This record gives sequence, C-alpha cells and structure tokens, in this order.
Amino acid sequence: MRHLIDFSDMTREQWEQLYQRASQIMDAPEEYIHVCEGRISCNLFYEPSTRTNFSFQTAMMRLGGSVFGFADPNSSSVAKGETLKDTVKMVSNYADVVVMRTPWEGSAKAASLYSAVPVVNAGDGGHMHPTQTMADLTTITRLRGGVDGLCLGLCGDLKNGRTVHSLIKAMAKFRDIKFFLISPRELAVPEYIRAFMRERQMWFTEVTGLEAVIPQLDVLYMTRIQKERFVDPLEYERNKGVYILTRRKLERAKKDMLVMHPLPRVDEIAVDVDDDPRAVYFAQARYGMFARMALLEHLALQDRDDHLPPVEIGTKPVCTNPRCITQTEHYLPPLVRKIGGVDCCGFCDAVLR
Repeated sequence: MRHLIDFSDMTREQWEQLYQRASQIMDAPEEYIHVCEGRISCNLFYEPSTRTNFSFQTAMMRLGGSVFGFADPNSSSVAKGETLKDTVKMVSNYADVVVMRTPWEGSAKAASLYSAVPVVNAGDGGHMHPTQTMADLTTITRLRGGVDGLCLGLCGDLKNGRTVHSLIKAMAKFRDIKFFLISPRELAVPEYIRAFMRERQMWFTEVTGLEAVIPQLDVLYMTRIQKERFVDPLEYERNKGVYILTRRKLERAKKDMLVMHPLPRVDEIAVDVDDDPRAVYFAQARYGMFARMALLEHLALQDRDDHLPPVEIGTKPVCTNPRCITQTEHYLPPLVRKIGGVDCCGFCDAVLR
C-alpha cells in the first residue's frame, strides 16, 4: 500500500495487520517512541479540523517524528493561486508522508499522482475519510472483538457524510454485515454508494426513523447534519435537529450496543448520553490516534519515488460534480472508473453524465 486514498486501497489482510500493529502500540506505547525518528509528516489542512489534525500530529510525534504544514490555506502560497499539483510536488521534497484534508472531492487522489511520498486522505469534501474508518474499525474490534456479523445503523446526513461512505466501503471486506441507513430522503446516501453495495450484495435498507430500528442494532453511528456542505441554507434549516439521540431512546437499545460518532457533534446526541457506558465516541477519538500511528509507521518509512510516471494533461473537466477537484484543477487527467457497471469519475466517484 503506497497511498491511503480510499479504504478500498487495502485488503482485509492488510487492514488486520495494521490493526494488530495499532493494538500492539496501545498495549506498549513506550516501545514505539523512536520508530519514526528523523521522519517528517506534512499536514495540509485546507478546511477546519480539530480531531483529525491533532490526531495525526500527536500520532507522528508519539512515534518520534516531526510535523509541519498549515491549518489555514490563506497562510500559504495557495492564497496566491498555487495549484494543488505544485503544492504537493513542493512539500513532497521536504516530507516523508503528506496528510491532506480539503473541501474538494477527489483531491487526495489527485495529489497522489504527483507526490514522491505517500499521501493520506484525511477527508476530501463529502467524499471519503478512510482514516476515520480506521478509527471506527479499531474501536469496534477493540470493544467487541470483531466486525463480522454486525448490524449497523448509520444515522444523519448520509449524503455528505464522508465518514459514512468510507465505513460502508470498508464493511465490504467483512462477512454478514447488515446496514440500516437512517436519514431524511434528501440526505440519503449517494447513488454510487448504493451501486457499490448492490454490486457486492451487501444487505441494506433505507429508513427515515431511528426509534423503530434501534433495538436491532449492534452499533449506532450518529453523524451531524453538515451545514458547510449545503448550498441552500433553507435545506439545512429543514433538516437540522431531525435526529437527536437521548437516554430515553437508548432504553430500547441492546445493553452492549456501541454509540459512535466521528465528532464534532452539534445537537444529534444529547449530553445526557455521555455517561451511558454504550457511548464510546470520545474513546473512539483516542483509538483513532493509535490507528493513525500504525498507518504512519507503515507509510513514513517507505522510500521516496522520484521517478513517477508521466501524467496525461487534461483540458477540461469530464465530471460535472461541482465539488469535484477537476472543476478547479483543469490540468488533471480525465480518469474514469466503473462502479456497479456505471462510468464514474476516477477522482470523486460521481456518476458521469
């Protein structure tokens, strides 16, 4: 595994090896404080982040490495109009691994075409967030002993929820998984996710109510309604606060059900849930740090590749998704991939029309 753009980039065996390493680090962190000594991570965060940015920084520092980068693109040459390609080619001269979060879908894939060092997708718009999925799977495996056979409820903004998209794709590697996709109809999962699930014969049903299905769940994964992803403010106002988990609603849930959330929360989990032993979302953030330590150890120790193959130069975007990286970086090649037998953008996975 050279880059981590999508959780699908790794096999189940590779994931289990990473989890095993994360588990070893959790059990004996003092044995790993020098494994990345002399290695440097460049963290490029083009949009706000608390947990993911801090988690990657502390992960690298706990391994003995160093970190540089920006948390505000206006403080970099991006504000002067520098392209993503040039930024990545420049920082990969200095770093051993590049960690990126941006509002543009497919940006990490684009960066990987031009980077001499491994690239990690720390969230690309409403598309994917594979290292959050690593945190999620680490939490589930550590607390329940495994992932196979789970019944998961994903609740909230499933249209823009990159954590949800990544988790669904990851679950294709496991057996007998059932999904209850709980959302307003206008915030349902994108069609490319449905096509992915159908192609792999994954069991799922889409519902609009939480309380009716909560007794069946082993894991309830809450997500916030993401205000920053809405073009129409009125659409956000119609949907905010539609799902709020309270202690009363938890009375109908299994005694060992896990309540998870990628955070930050707004109002979708009441504060009175925090003391319930099933609420593991703050522990989930800590497990995510250990998962990222295992990933960074694997990637940052790889050799540079200063002989990348030439990349075709694009002339205009093939994709019509307004949030796709190809809409602003027109030099990108016209990548196309099949999902469920349908032509989709090779960067953001949107169906090509």
